[in-house]
Amino acid sequence: MPIVCGVKFRGSGKVYYFSPGDIEDLTVNDHVVVETVRGKELGQVAMPRRQVGDGEIVGELKPILRHATTADLLDSWRFRRQEAEAVAECGEQIARLSLPMRIVSAEYNYDGSRLTFFFTSDQRVDFRDLVRALARVFKTRIELRQIGVRDEAKIVGGLGKCGRPVCCATWLTGFCPVSIRMAKQQDLPLSPMEISGLCGRLLCCLGYENDYYREVKERLPKVGRTITTPYGTGKVIRVSVVAESVTVLLEDGSTVEVTEEQLAARAQSVPEERPRGQDAKARSLANRGSSSPSAKSSARPSGASGLGHTSSEQSASRRSKRKQRRQGRESSPRQSSPRGRPTKTRERRSQEQGTRGSERPEST
Repeated sequence: MPIVCGVKFRGSGKVYYFSPGDIEDLTVNDHVVVETVRGKELGQVAMPRRQVGDGEIVGELKPILRHATTADLLDSWRFRRQEAEAVAECGEQIARLSLPMRIVSAEYNYDGSRLTFFFTSDQRVDFRDLVRALARVFKTRIELRQIGVRDEAKIVGGLGKCGRPVCCATWLTGFCPVSIRMAKQQDLPLSPMEISGLCGRLLCCLGYENDYYREVKERLPKVGRTITTPYGTGKVIRVSVVAESVTVLLEDGSTVEVTEEQLAARAQSVPEERPRGQDAKARSLANRGSSSPSAKSSARPSGASGLGHTSSEQSASRRSKRKQRRQGRESSPRQSSPRGRPTKTRERRSQEQGTRGSERPEST
């Protein structure tokens, strides 16, 4: 199994695996220079050396080049202070070229060899003229990267509906799928103003407690169901997932709150009843057997049931009647049609056809 070391970069809480190589003295929070697909980057160790399975490695495992020196950290800090001016200059160039885009932020590489601008736009933008203009101003390699509204909220930050900084800008490492079904599962109002975040999309926190709500609702009775409680029979009118209880409207018009433990204790104390359909079927069979004359006259040993014997006699009598009717139809020379009219046999039809043919006049 490969030996890796976890490294995270600026503005991202996600941890990426890198090969430490021969560097042994790597501890958490150490600054290192690593090789990425975009070139050399300055990162921070978030996970010490350890072995992982091959399935956890995505793509090619890049190496950790060296420890970051004091000069690297000073250069990174100096270029970071110039990013605000770069954003302002880029905004002026966008306004001059009348491009349909909005600049969000800028990010220098640790040694100033690359300057990346992040922007948002509702359409594809031809920014080749903008790249050339920015390269003449900053005298470095320029990259422009289009991002979505969620990534914009992660970069800009802000306060959520809970009054705390948004999760994506503080600790959230990735965006998980969120659907309107999660809001319905948690009995939240479906108004977009209530369940949308700063980015205009559904709140990421809808997925935090969705599994818990689904698990509790599967254990508790649904709204509208009639249940038996220690206080009597009633109808469920509300389910409280946080308290793990239900509110029941009793037959006398009063409401009580019943917990899951009370419902479980009540279910154990009530004996298991047979389904209503099976009881009705058993009663009808018993009445049929008791009303049969053969069942009343025949003597049977104690503990034996006469239902099977009576039903077998009835089926035998029906079979004998069908056999007699079949024998009567076979012995009769004339058969009855479905409409009740007598039908002619094959021999009589052939004789009549021959007679009709002989009566035809000969042609001259």
